[in-house]
Amino acid sequence: MYSIVTTAALHGIEAIPVTVEADVGNGLPAFEMVGFLASEVKEAKERVRTALKNCGYQLPAKRITISFSPASIRKAGAGYDLAIAVAILTALGELSQENVKDKVFLGELSLSGKVLPVRGILPMTAKMLEEGWTSCIVPVNNRREATLLPRMEVRGVGDLEEVIDWLKGRKTELINIEERHSKKKELPDFSEVNGQKAVKRACEVAVAGRHNFMMIGPPGAGKTMIAKRIPSILPPMSEQERLEVSKIYSVCGMLEDGEGLMEQRPFRNPHHTISKTGMAGGGGSPRPGEISLAHNGVLFLDELTEFSKPSLEILRQPLEEHQIRLVRANGNYRYPADFMLVAAMNPCNCGYYPDMQKCRCSLKEIRGYQNRISQPLLDRIDICVEAKAIAYGELVKTEENESSAQIRKRVMQAHEIQRKRYAACNFRYNSQIPSKDINLYCKLEKKQEKEMQKIYENLELTVRSYHKILKTARTIADLEGCENIEMKHLYEAVCYRSLDKKFWERTYDI
Repeated sequence: MYSIVTTAALHGIEAIPVTVEADVGNGLPAFEMVGFLASEVKEAKERVRTALKNCGYQLPAKRITISFSPASIRKAGAGYDLAIAVAILTALGELSQENVKDKVFLGELSLSGKVLPVRGILPMTAKMLEEGWTSCIVPVNNRREATLLPRMEVRGVGDLEEVIDWLKGRKTELINIEERHSKKKELPDFSEVNGQKAVKRACEVAVAGRHNFMMIGPPGAGKTMIAKRIPSILPPMSEQERLEVSKIYSVCGMLEDGEGLMEQRPFRNPHHTISKTGMAGGGGSPRPGEISLAHNGVLFLDELTEFSKPSLEILRQPLEEHQIRLVRANGNYRYPADFMLVAAMNPCNCGYYPDMQKCRCSLKEIRGYQNRISQPLLDRIDICVEAKAIAYGELVKTEENESSAQIRKRVMQAHEIQRKRYAACNFRYNSQIPSKDINLYCKLEKKQEKEMQKIYENLELTVRSYHKILKTARTIADLEGCENIEMKHLYEAVCYRSLDKKFWERTYDI
């Protein structure tokens, strides 16, 4: 006899409908599975055989063939077990094909028949809903995640016997699960940061236009403290952004049970020992890396020069394209990577250059330390500021600092201006303005053009650096509610692009 059951496969962070066909016929007893299967899927025949036996269903001494289609897509993971078991029982006549044809089955089976949770439930159910399926059977521990899509009818099951009873009409009630709502975490506030007004201002400009941002300064200047307060001034995510981010975290098994779609924008802070694969994604069973986990949020690289060169250089293309494409032997994968890069570093090994009264490094050591960051990567950083050592008077002052709520209000106003301006475009922020549209959205008057020509020649800017200055000036103007870019906006933006020359080029002039 023959049966057909529907499930889904993960391919990167996207899902693909998969058809599981089962045929039970005469011939030498065998249990064969075909369809470009990874080793963990091939092992499913032993899990399914034992689970069925422990639920009271002994497989007959016949030839059982299971086929997965499309055969061109590699199937990995243990989430096909439930679909295989249901397909076999249907082929044996224990279940009706009519009852299983319009349902999607997702879940791993233990040897006792329990249905175990799997990662990636959210993107799989979202894809199946998009393809027209409205009923899905998932592990009970994945039910909350699956019900994040309101139009999908979801049944959470605890074991295989429960699935069989329900499909046979012997059990109709839904498992009642107490719903919990996400609680927003209390974030560190900018009001706790004394001093560093220039750095906080640059941070505000960076967030307002989604510009990449770097702080350079001695140890203890507050670079990390400021970076960790950036989430408190980020605007809330839209529903589409929440779904995008939640899908990525679901695929990685990091979506918190019962917390709903993610509310807070991601803030990823990987350790500097991270590998190239950990940063970009991939591996034997490809998964998103840190740059994708930071999608629609912030990727903070503390102690930037301590990261390996391959881990840093792999950022260059995603910073431009806002996605990363991995080509592997078993397929091509695309992960979203639209993030704001925030970095912090010391200017030298001891941390005190260019204060030669304190710096203990030789010129060769300073050059070697700074050259760990390539010029092409520096070119992709829009705003670079110096975090100087804090004076005692600033440290102990008692006057109240500006709160994150006040800064966030201005950031959101700037974002609203950009949203309206780029409503008909395929980008949303000033930092994403394509080169061909620079003259349209960052138009300068003749006086400003002449000044920018001098700056371009004197600072020996690259074309990318020149465009980034204009984009940053556009953001500064938006923060002030100005329709046109003024000279003061240009000067401030130029200051944010000239600090790298103070450090990287000065070492060659000593």
